Amino acid sequence: MKRFLSLTIIGILVCSSCKQPVTEQPKLNSNDITKVIDQMMDIMIHDVTNPPLAARFFSYTCLAGYEVVAENDKSIKNMHGILNGYPAIKKPNFAGGYSYQLTAVIAMLETAKKIQPSGTLLIKYEQNFLDSCKKIGFADEVIDSSRHYASAISKKILAYAKADKYNRISNYARYTPLGTPGSWYPTPPSYMAPVEPYFNTVRPFMLDSCSQFKPVPPIAFSIDKNSRFYKFMLMNLKHSGATLTEEQRTIAGFWDCNPFAVENDGHMLIGLKKISPGAHWLGITGIACKQAKIPFSKAMEIHTLVALGLMDSFMCCWDEKFRSNRIRPETAIRQYLDPNWKPLLQTPPFPEYLSGHSCISATSAIILTHYFGDSYHFTDNVEARYGLTPRSFTSFNQAASEAGISRFWGGIHFKDAIDNGLIQGTKVGNLVINKYLTKPRNN
Repeated sequence: MKRFLSLTIIGILVCSSCKQPVTEQPKLNSNDITKVIDQMMDIMIHDVTNPPLAARFFSYTCLAGYEVVAENDKSIKNMHGILNGYPAIKKPNFAGGYSYQLTAVIAMLETAKKIQPSGTLLIKYEQNFLDSCKKIGFADEVIDSSRHYASAISKKILAYAKADKYNRISNYARYTPLGTPGSWYPTPPSYMAPVEPYFNTVRPFMLDSCSQFKPVPPIAFSIDKNSRFYKFMLMNLKHSGATLTEEQRTIAGFWDCNPFAVENDGHMLIGLKKISPGAHWLGITGIACKQAKIPFSKAMEIHTLVALGLMDSFMCCWDEKFRSNRIRPETAIRQYLDPNWKPLLQTPPFPEYLSGHSCISATSAIILTHYFGDSYHFTDNVEARYGLTPRSFTSFNQAASEAGISRFWGGIHFKDAIDNGLIQGTKVGNLVINKYLTKPRNN
């Protein structure tokens, strides 16, 4: 009898201990994702990362965090079957005692550290981030388990990244300008070689191919004074530069986002470092998520789709740039109209048609509008830390249209490159959303 009572008491105590409430782990939010993006931006400025390559870095980094979220939140779809060649990644067998939100952020950091040339600069930030996690209540064992899990996922994503064939580009022959009338040629002051002429050889994420949305050809180059190009493109752009309002100048500068700007200071060329167009739109994504109080998992989804859209949009655009290979306004106007003419903005080092900023802005606007609606008011202060006054918008499409026309006012794009760039970017954005929506939720 005593033995029975002892066992009963032990059983009651065990069951009682099982019912003790488990301490809930601290929660992270969209701002923790934005901070990683911001740190990546700083490194890109340090490395002078070109816009298409920056989109590639952002995409794989966000994918690492997204994969963790998809493995732990059934409301978030797995990318297997959505992205070209994306593997079916299994959750590690050893994964336990972790925070999936913390794991997602660490996976982003681990991926960015390895994929960016100067990624080791993130080591200090990562340590400070983990120290802050301890202060808000994450236990050491949870942090350790999360790091272990994050490392395993990051390795899978980096393997997927390696298979996109970007690393083969360095083996291709150096690009040589065509030298034909109306074709692109390097511009002053640095006469840089063209950026990423072989970017269309990389595996896209959702496009069937880089030429899936091949745009209409640009207005044909001609120096005949009665031609469409001469009358409506060349002369129009030259005259607009002399009549810009202060507001138009402000808008052009606001959307400049030129990582390659170089200033001629006597006998020296001084680099003026800025963020890329894609970084600007991911910054807007962070602003929208914070303003709408989007929860962590959904914010990871939105950031990832914007990043993937940036990559595919750049690929479509760059495919066309080196197909049409059209001359830049600065080269054409100096050669045929006024040898002393200068654009308001510095001309980027690659062919003119299509406008890259127009493409990726339209793509980003389509994706963000899907999540936040057509009339989402926000203030864009992404580049306030670089001295630019914030601008407010009533929709993402308004911001995209302004980003596009800023290239005309800046004197670096003809009008058809902007109009058709916005059209192409819209097609890519719709593809990204539609392809993502057609896959069922995780089981």
